[in-house]
Amino acid sequence: MSRYWSAVVRSLTPYVPGEQPKLADLVKLNTNENPYGPSPQVIEAIRSGTNETLRLYPDPQATALRESIAACHDLDPAQVFVGNGSDEVLAHAFLALLKHEAPILFPDISYSFYPVYARLYGIAFEEVPLTESFEIRVEDYFRPNGGIIFPNPNAPTGRLLALGEVERLLQANGDSVLVVDEAYIDFGGTSAVPLIQRYPQLLVIHTLSKSRALAGLRVGYALGNADLIAGLVRVKDSFNSYPLDRLALSGGIAAMQDRAWFDATRHKIIASREGLVVGLQALGFEVLPSAANFVFARHPRARGETLAARLRERHVLVRHFRAPARIADFLRITVGTEAQCAALLAALRDILAPGRALG
Repeated sequence: MSRYWSAVVRSLTPYVPGEQPKLADLVKLNTNENPYGPSPQVIEAIRSGTNETLRLYPDPQATALRESIAACHDLDPAQVFVGNGSDEVLAHAFLALLKHEAPILFPDISYSFYPVYARLYGIAFEEVPLTESFEIRVEDYFRPNGGIIFPNPNAPTGRLLALGEVERLLQANGDSVLVVDEAYIDFGGTSAVPLIQRYPQLLVIHTLSKSRALAGLRVGYALGNADLIAGLVRVKDSFNSYPLDRLALSGGIAAMQDRAWFDATRHKIIASREGLVVGLQALGFEVLPSAANFVFARHPRARGETLAARLRERHVLVRHFRAPARIADFLRITVGTEAQCAALLAALRDILAPGRALG
């Protein structure tokens, strides 16, 4: 460790993103990227934006993008906050809305950036165990807290909490903020956005990285009561008043406006997911119910770490989590194209063939 680091930096265990290797003929199913690419309208908008105006700062309020997002969700622009990917939006939410005396609550198996942010900002937290079937039980959150946050569908499990259960949680939690991280909601769930008008403590966070295939552009946003949004803006303007560049703003607007592309690609992913589940189950995998663009699966005869390594030898990447121990034998597998899913299943058939030693 550097002797110049602060005590906070010394104590941090940073988030580790999924591997981004440079291997030939790679079937990359480890980071939940959209296999179909962004709308052609997005590409054209970015191309049109590469001109002499790049010498100028972007709009610090991202007005046009916020108006497009608001129109898509039937909200007012004052109820929309945008940031450099949903991870930045989440970071601002932790500091602006979740830093209180009481501990915040989130699932013990969930997005692993949550404890990182909590430690970075000195926020007390408690991890609430999922059930034996890896579900969120809302009654476990009916206790004093400084805020609640969870992904819906959850990550990495893919399990969905029904909208009625989200509302029950809001009804029991009127004194602190509930953040619902809906990065994957477009692949099989019902968004909590319609509840915003009735529950001023609700903040819903979305990303353009998944269902709109813009992981490389870094655009995320939050939706909520204007007072919550104002808190996020105060943090942003104390940190980086120009978080989205001109190309991200142009591409984000085009992505929100091309509803036909959004619907067509996400429905292809949903169909591929159902086929992938059937294929994995035929090979003996236990697959958790998923409403995301990935599945979470384990095989009774093979350790998760071993399967991930054997797949990588065949240039197929999936995500394996060593901790917590409950999920050590699971693989998180992104839903790719039909050809990518077929390649994965073929590799698994070879690995699991009778007589092969799995180690």
